[in-house]
Amino acid sequence: MITSVDSKYEVRTVFWDVGGVLLTNGWDREQRAQVLTRLGVDLAQYESLHRGANADWERGLSTAEHFFNQTVFTEPRTFTFEQLWSQVCAESKILHPACFDILGSLAQEKNITVATLNNESRELNEYRMKAFRLRPYFDYFICSGYVHEMKPQPGIYRSAVDISGYPAEETLLIDDKEENCEAAVALGMQAIHFETPSQLRDELVQLGLPAA
Repeated sequence: MITSVDSKYEVRTVFWDVGGVLLTNGWDREQRAQVLTRLGVDLAQYESLHRGANADWERGLSTAEHFFNQTVFTEPRTFTFEQLWSQVCAESKILHPACFDILGSLAQEKNITVATLNNESRELNEYRMKAFRLRPYFDYFICSGYVHEMKPQPGIYRSAVDISGYPAEETLLIDDKEENCEAAVALGMQAIHFETPSQLRDELVQLGLPAA
């Protein structure tokens, strides 16, 4: 577990990952298997096309329809893009309700800015923000689909720190992937590798942050 926090620095901005912390992942391997198996799509064939197309989609350089034309609609199908997309969206669910309580406590703190820092396509991110009423919790959103950069590449972290307006050591990333935490720490940010809501709450309390 990679967690790097230092109570001698006052945390001014908390960046939250979304998939794997608050919600299930948007279009990860598990979601792909569920949807595509139901629709009769050959998973091995799909996965052979996924990686190349996904990098552009998650960085906002292609649309969802273009992405699925490259990966699913490479041959005639018995379903439409709209039917596929509705099933993709339906895979998103709340993962840890307790994390919403923690997020809510942080969002009410006047001296703390709360933002997202997540990898997600523009369309899925916008759907999830609306469907799960996430917008009121956050002051702003740094999503790969908007800034055209992805974790764990350093550019997205530099953008996050610059937009925050605070030094890197006064920013904190909460993320369920070790490599994303490692990349944040390498640029001077603090990071909590999320495992459970109770573990997250304990580590936030150590930093003097509200975590009801």
